[in-house]
Amino acid sequence: MSKTLERVDAVIVGGGWTGSIIGKELAAAGQRVVMLERGEPRWPSPDFQAPTVHDELRYTRRHALHQNTATETFTFRNDTSQTALPMRRWQFAYPGTHLGGSGNHWSGAYYRFDPTDFKLRSHYERRYGKGIFAADLTAQDWPLTYDELEPYYDRFDYLIGASGFAGNLKGKIQPGGNPFEPWRSRPYPNPPMKVAHASALFGEAAARLGYHPYIQPSALSTRPYTNTEGLPMSACVYCGFCSNFGCEHFAKASPQVCILPAAMKLDTFALRTGAQVLRVELDKDRKLARGVTYVDGSGQQFFQPADMVFLCAFSVHNVRLLLLSGIGKPYDPATGQGVVGRNYTHQTTSGVNLFFDEKTHINPFMGAGAAAVTIDDFSADNFDHGPLGFVGGGYIQIQVVSGAPIGYHPTPRGTPAWGSEWKKAVRRYYNHSASITITGSAMPTRGGYLSLDPTYRDAWGQPLLRITYDLPDNDIKLSAFLTEKGDRIGKAMRGVVATEPGPRKRPFTATSYQSTHLNGGAAMGSDPSNSVVNRFGQCWDVPNVFVTGACLFPQNSNFNPTGTVGATAYWIVDAVKRDYVKAPGKLIA
Repeated sequence: MSKTLERVDAVIVGGGWTGSIIGKELAAAGQRVVMLERGEPRWPSPDFQAPTVHDELRYTRRHALHQNTATETFTFRNDTSQTALPMRRWQFAYPGTHLGGSGNHWSGAYYRFDPTDFKLRSHYERRYGKGIFAADLTAQDWPLTYDELEPYYDRFDYLIGASGFAGNLKGKIQPGGNPFEPWRSRPYPNPPMKVAHASALFGEAAARLGYHPYIQPSALSTRPYTNTEGLPMSACVYCGFCSNFGCEHFAKASPQVCILPAAMKLDTFALRTGAQVLRVELDKDRKLARGVTYVDGSGQQFFQPADMVFLCAFSVHNVRLLLLSGIGKPYDPATGQGVVGRNYTHQTTSGVNLFFDEKTHINPFMGAGAAAVTIDDFSADNFDHGPLGFVGGGYIQIQVVSGAPIGYHPTPRGTPAWGSEWKKAVRRYYNHSASITITGSAMPTRGGYLSLDPTYRDAWGQPLLRITYDLPDNDIKLSAFLTEKGDRIGKAMRGVVATEPGPRKRPFTATSYQSTHLNGGAAMGSDPSNSVVNRFGQCWDVPNVFVTGACLFPQNSNFNPTGTVGATAYWIVDAVKRDYVKAPGKLIA
């Protein structure tokens, strides 16, 4: 029996970037808001302070900031002929848990999507003909454009104190920046990061080959900064404890640093942690949401009534909640009908391992989560796809994150996996190796989707989310193309004695890390037959339920999603404040 609580205007499911932005904006507009976060409260002080935060075993091996697979995980298979099995430990991605979500443990690499990403299908078909898309690809246009979203990108830039050098200000290319970046209305609020030695060698070689290297934009502040919420950030010290860690210095942007303290000051905003949301409750006609049911840390069940429900959890968890709540028609790959779970993608990552002579000291421990030099010459549609037979692109870079000793021990192929020879190789190459990282787009296919698992359940007795996914031929071709370009740059770098390219191959595996950029499943669109929500994140079927995050993306850009996740959160909440609150109902007929 659930205990019914006092009704509020809006309930927010999830305490990450989108929930924090939407919760604060609505509360500041006078709406009564309750945010439900399933994890524990985590703050830069005292939770992420030295020396305890510098614990590689705790954070990268025991996943202290990641979802607990003992209570809730995913099942995985490559296609419908296989039986999906549960992931017992995180390898393919790192879904976040606790206040701040994945906005706590992310690296801080920070990008905007390319304008062509928003009109992907129509752009490629117009330029190359409809034959550029293989028959199994279900890629589609977004229902909004880059130009519409640019003011919201700008707003998120200045919230998080983004660091970088603008290459395109209002359509004018700026010397020294990235000539391929989309136009920006303002410069970055902070200057770019310092460049690590391996990244500098990469940039030098790329420039010699005629490419256009630039310093990767970052969500790590490079100087003391006060953001648009009046909250202070400190300068990054390049300690290397970024990816999988919280930031002790208040330098890496996170919801706890950039917006939650402002929300917590508002009388109309309430935060409840340890609140596992089970489902959205609908009225008898299943046309409106009445609120959500959740379980607290003691196991007691509550019903939180609300006029509006915002699904702001990690991307694929939003899709699972839609499925558990019976909102929208589940996707069926056999018929191609249905929308919830459709167009799931991950990311097409690959790389080139580099081994240097012993005179070249890389010092891999001197870096940060987003300290990188990058080229976009092969991102998006910045090159001729016509003769290549695929769509999409990828950025190529060397990013020096850290040389943490448990996880970082590169050795050449053929080195024994243990024993004295392995130890000699680790000693030889630890300070004389680096990796070129390639981050490619991912195209959705008819057979890649999310659904509820018929066998396995979580600690609350609910079906786990089942992922069915494999790499399409399109992405295999893309990976081979990009990896060859990366290998060419690696061979041109000073001091390199060997390169080991690693393009992606089938089958896609859930037993090695790709990225935490899980996309799709609740696509945003202009047609209810191929999308779950309209251009304002509003569910077609239940108009007082709004969905946020990367699950809205109809396919995966090669660029990291956080900038677009933040921009679309501002876009959605502005529409809710401007139109929905005044006249509740469908924002688009």
